[in-house]
Amino acid sequence: MATSDADLPSFDERRLSFGAMSGDYDRYRPSYPAESVDWALAAANRTVEHVADVGAGTGALTRLLAQRGLQIEVVDPDDGMLAQLKNSLPSVQTHVAAAEHLPLGDASVDGVLVAQAWHWFDHDAASAEFGRVVAPGGLLAVFRNLRHLTFDWTYELARLIRDDDWQTVEGDAASVGGYELGNFGPQWSDGEWAQFSFDVQMTAESLIGLISTFSYVRLREDSDQIMAALRKLAYEHPDLAGRENFPMPYVTAVCRATRL
Repeated sequence: MATSDADLPSFDERRLSFGAMSGDYDRYRPSYPAESVDWALAAANRTVEHVADVGAGTGALTRLLAQRGLQIEVVDPDDGMLAQLKNSLPSVQTHVAAAEHLPLGDASVDGVLVAQAWHWFDHDAASAEFGRVVAPGGLLAVFRNLRHLTFDWTYELARLIRDDDWQTVEGDAASVGGYELGNFGPQWSDGEWAQFSFDVQMTAESLIGLISTFSYVRLREDSDQIMAALRKLAYEHPDLAGRENFPMPYVTAVCRATRL
C-alpha cells in the first residue's frame, strides 16, 4: 500500500493520543518476560525496594514490579492511561507528569524503569532527571518489545503498516528498533543489553485489536484502508486462515545501567 509521509501523524499527535483508547491498549498490548524484569533489577548495587515506572501507560510492567513486592511510583503524562492502570492496581501511587520533570525527591528511589516509552522522551533531559531521583547504586532500565519477523505473514504485516518496530536479524541489541542506547550520561554506567524471546498467542481479532492501538496506524489519514487490509490478512493469509489462534513472535530488548 503506497503512502506518503504526509499521511503520517505528527509526533505530538501520537504522544498523547493513547488515553482515549486505554482499554484496548491494556487488553491487547503484550507484557514482558519475567526474566527480563529480574535481569533489569539486578543492575542495582543496592537493595531495590522503591522504584519509579516512568511512562507506565496502563501498567504492563507495573504489574510485574508489584508482583515482586516493590513500592512503585507510577508516572505517565496521560491521566486516561493511569485511570485504566488503577483498575488493576488501585493501591499504587500515580503521578500525571513527564519523564523530564518527575514529582519525586532527590535520590528518593532505588531505580527507574521505562517500558515501551523511551522514544517519547527528550533523552538527555530524561536521563539527567532519572539521575537526580535515583540514589547512588540504583538502576535505570529501558524495555522495548519488538515483533520478530519469523513468518511470511509477519513480513506482510510489517509492510502493510509501515512498521519499524521489528527485529529482522540477530545481533547487537543496541541497534534494534531504532534504539541506540548505552550512554545515559555522566551519572550512569555504560549501558548493558540483553534480549528475551517469547511468543504471544493471538487470534485474528486480537491481532486487529493490537494494531488498532498503534498511534502511527490509528492516526493516519489512510487508517481505514490499512485496517481493512489488515482484516483481510488476519482472516485470509495462507498462514492464518482457519486458525483459532497463532503465535506472534516477540523479542524484549532491555538496556540497563547503574547510578554512579
